[in-house]
Amino acid sequence: ETRTAVSCCGVEATPKEPAEVRDGVARMAAVFKALSDETRLRILRSLLRSERPLCECELVPSFGLSQSTISYHLKVLREAGLVDVDRRGVWGYYRVEPRTLLGVVRHLTEMA
Repeated sequence: ETRTAVSCCGVEATPKEPAEVRDGVARMAAVFKALSDETRLRILRSLLRSERPLCECELVPSFGLSQSTISYHLKVLREAGLVDVDRRGVWGYYRVEPRTLLGVVRHLTEMA
């Protein structure tokens, strides 16, 4: 006889999630964390509205923040996979990574 594990309140415990599900959730959490900052959302919006990749030097005057602060926010967005960068000398030209954004929307839709 197979017995089902029972957790509190007599409700059957759900089986442990597969590793790929846990990894996917962890990736989405990193993306949501990157999106949880107002400045990063504004940077992402600027990149989405641009017809070409933007140099970080072009973003600095628009936000009234130091170049190092903008660079930090771009790094967080890049590490989350939300933007991609093309290095040209000392400057980075950033564009939105649409597959990641679509993945966020798809993930939220699947959760609903």
